[in-house]
Amino acid sequence: MGKIALLVPREEMVYQAHNILQEKSYQDKHYQIGIMKVVRTRNVVVEARQAIAEGASIIIARGLQASVIKQYTNIPVIEIVITAQEMALLVVKAKEILKKESPVIAVVGFRNMFCDMSYFDEIYGIELKTFYAPDNDQLRSYALRAVEEQVDLVIGGDVAVEVAAEHNVPSLFLSNTEDSLRNAFSMAESVSYAMDVEKKNAAQMETIMDYSFGAVVNVDGEGKITAVNPLMEDMLGLTRQEIMGRRLTEVFPDLDERQVERTLHQAGDGYSAFLQIRSASVFAILAPVIIEDRADGAILTCHKMKRKLTAEQESREKRRSSGVIALGRFSDILQESAAMEACVHQAKLYALSELPVLIEGEAGTEKRLIAQSIHNAGLRSRSGFADISCAGLGEEEQYALIFGEHGAAVQANGGTILLEDADWLTPANQYRLLQLIRYKLRWEREIIQNKHVDVRIMVSGQKPGSLFALVQEGKFREDLYYLLQGLLLKIPPLRLRQEDLQRKLQYSIRESCEKYDRYHVLSPEAMEFLLSCRWPGNLFQIENYCERLILTASKRTIDQKTARELLEELYGETSLSNQEGRGAAKAEKGPSVETEEEGEDLRRIKLVRTLKQYGGNRAKTAEALGISKATLWRWMKKYEL
Repeated sequence: MGKIALLVPREEMVYQAHNILQEKSYQDKHYQIGIMKVVRTRNVVVEARQAIAEGASIIIARGLQASVIKQYTNIPVIEIVITAQEMALLVVKAKEILKKESPVIAVVGFRNMFCDMSYFDEIYGIELKTFYAPDNDQLRSYALRAVEEQVDLVIGGDVAVEVAAEHNVPSLFLSNTEDSLRNAFSMAESVSYAMDVEKKNAAQMETIMDYSFGAVVNVDGEGKITAVNPLMEDMLGLTRQEIMGRRLTEVFPDLDERQVERTLHQAGDGYSAFLQIRSASVFAILAPVIIEDRADGAILTCHKMKRKLTAEQESREKRRSSGVIALGRFSDILQESAAMEACVHQAKLYALSELPVLIEGEAGTEKRLIAQSIHNAGLRSRSGFADISCAGLGEEEQYALIFGEHGAAVQANGGTILLEDADWLTPANQYRLLQLIRYKLRWEREIIQNKHVDVRIMVSGQKPGSLFALVQEGKFREDLYYLLQGLLLKIPPLRLRQEDLQRKLQYSIRESCEKYDRYHVLSPEAMEFLLSCRWPGNLFQIENYCERLILTASKRTIDQKTARELLEELYGETSLSNQEGRGAAKAEKGPSVETEEEGEDLRRIKLVRTLKQYGGNRAKTAEALGISKATLWRWMKKYEL
């Protein structure tokens, strides 16, 4: 709380202040009234400035002294105002003195000293006349006017009482009780608290700007820069003094002036743009500061775009991902859902075997990661892992990549080969694969040159069930299919794995934010909407969608409308309807429409499970479910939990 100075014209007011501050309620508030003085009006400005020099941030004063201090200083002044109760006591005392029906009573002083006395005439049976002097020099003349109007009694300060005595008119001195001082103290406390909050907010803003990972400037409603952080100074190559007070579009000429004006005056969604600043590519976001549904300035945040990898770095990354080494582990797989947990458990069992594995899953599911994890958890983990896609390759190309002298069978001897898109295998290479699996033979051009190799085979098709469909069409060897199908692993799509879907959305949003040095969050409604969508592209689709969402987001909190519009723009309305997802996980047998009751049951089961998981902790439960605590409370009330 700021330091408060009490400057008053009479000694008894200081005594009253001391009495008030001795009360326990005031001692508990730790009042910072460090200066209490009796001052003359002619010296009040000097005394006020001295108090300010000694650390006072608020001054309590009365009447003309308060008005003068306000005029010649720039700190808050709390006026001591006579309360209605205090005036009532004076009026009652005046009637006792006069012993007259409906006496005429004059109040002489300065307007800011008195409470509202509009209904005193009716309440107390008097005729009340007020004589408010504009300044100290005219106070005596206003008192004379009261006497000249032949009032029965004058209530006022020293000057008014003196004038009344000179003309033999009864008078009462206008004295404060402790009530008016208490009111002044209370108001001073409120003002001090508001000042502290403002200082705290300003300090927090300054800290946020100074320690932000982005370059930031604050702009007022006229588009002028009012604050700038050190990162922005470095980015612009200008000092704070060179930036402050200039128009935003003057410092950032690449910004569209119309968009800036719209953001500042129409309280829109904000504006984002790519800028060139000192030969650097910069992504900028101008976000309006909204107060009571209208824009009151804006904040511009700038982030340098990350540079592409150098040729050497790219070469290193390519070597790491060339397929010779399996990097994936079971711990890398999202498996918070019961469906994926069961799938991973089955895959771990398959890791104990040497038989081939047929992995089925939609585009964008963890087929390659599952294969790498099985390899790394098995007996062949110390040997190589080769990953070959058969898609779009002809007979000779497939042969060379898989069975040739420098093919995968040779490179991964003792290890594992993953053949992706096996539906593209030609009949001749299907036969060679059968020999490789069944007899550990690598068939070359001439039968006499067949060589022994020991590799484990894993296979995946482009779509679930695609190999079996080819068998039925006579385009894939039946014996090879059943050789592969012994260890069949079906990866459920994300729409049937709500917990994994939610976590993937959260991860992708966070990774995209980190990539572009931005900070955005999904609103609970946006998360609910995205959880209800089909996501036929699964992990790949979500990663690309979230990156686009973050890259084009104009507001810190992304709402449902923004999420829906982008999804429709990219994939059309077919991606919006998850006909299978929000119900209980089940084997896919074609599209089935989930009923409202199934959705409610799933939500209740999910809610109960999550509450148990976090021991009833509502904050952690809401965070895990991706909803607000208010939404959690509504759900718990609805399901009587």
